[in-house]
Amino acid sequence: MLIRQLIVVSLSLAVISLPGSTQAANAPLALCKADAERICAGIAPGDGKIIACLKQHKNELSVGCAKALKTAKKKMGT
Repeated sequence: MLIRQLIVVSLSLAVISLPGSTQAANAPLALCKADAERICAGIAPGDGKIIACLKQHKNELSVGCAKALKTAKKKMGT
């Protein structure tokens, strides 16, 4: 339970602390919070580890999270 709470806080802080356009591009990733808790519970946040975990498990993501990751990828130009 504590790990789940830490992941939620970490994801929230990551989205809030991003500068300008990067924040706007990643704001939809808040839709991935539940998926990150479910799929990436054992992953320590930082250095894009949660996003990498979500990408590795793209077939297990909710529709909302999958769309959010795709949107963020387009906005980041990668």
